[in-house]
Amino acid sequence: MPRFAANLSTLFTERPFLDRFQAAADAGFAGVEIQFPYEHPTDAIRHRLEATGLELVLFNLPPGDWAAGDRGLGALPGREKELDQALETALEYARALNCRMLHVMAGVAPKTLDNTAYLRAFGANLRRLAPKAAEAGRTLLLEPINDRDMPGYVVNRTEDALSLIEAIGDPTIRLQLDLYHRQVTQGDLIRTIERTAPVLGHVQIAGAPERSEPDRGEIHYPALFDALDAVGYDGWIGCEYFPSGRTEDGLGWLAAYR
Repeated sequence: MPRFAANLSTLFTERPFLDRFQAAADAGFAGVEIQFPYEHPTDAIRHRLEATGLELVLFNLPPGDWAAGDRGLGALPGREKELDQALETALEYARALNCRMLHVMAGVAPKTLDNTAYLRAFGANLRRLAPKAAEAGRTLLLEPINDRDMPGYVVNRTEDALSLIEAIGDPTIRLQLDLYHRQVTQGDLIRTIERTAPVLGHVQIAGAPERSEPDRGEIHYPALFDALDAVGYDGWIGCEYFPSGRTEDGLGWLAAYR
């Protein structure tokens, strides 16, 4: 049976951020994820988690200078010190908020090098970060992101992420499989679930092609939830989509799984 986590960076945005925790709990979610929690002190977030009984499942490392176009630092040569500091900041938040999983965004790369060079840099960085994460009891996640939504993102194919994970061979590093991104880029979702099951750390969903509610568009999610059950996936499913209107009005799909 799936366990769903509301992404508070995309859902319940009709409310101030800290009020979204109660809205998610009221809607029937048991967990939440956040893209970037760093604008809010850990005490304020922890208070909301404790008040609602929600579990914070996942958030991203600081991505660099978002306004300047950064979308992560993991695969960018020459920015290793920034990446190391990003991990330290994320670990501080993870310890304070009891969050086990951290997503390391690869980044958008200028096409001055072959993509292989960026993937090589990502692998070297992950090898360096993994012991620090393991010592803190945290799991690092890699997520392929489609290059329609995020042009130039270094890792947009599932196979590239799998190659990195398998080459490093560290259980601290696992796959974050966003089924929306996979559908946009490559499709073949059930076979992808089956193939990635041994290293699958987290799953995210959204309807395609609009990234709206998961019961809209071309993806039949009930079949994918069955496939996840079949491979023994017992982790969280993050709901990282953009509601077509008021968030609660589009949650009819969740009723069958409460």
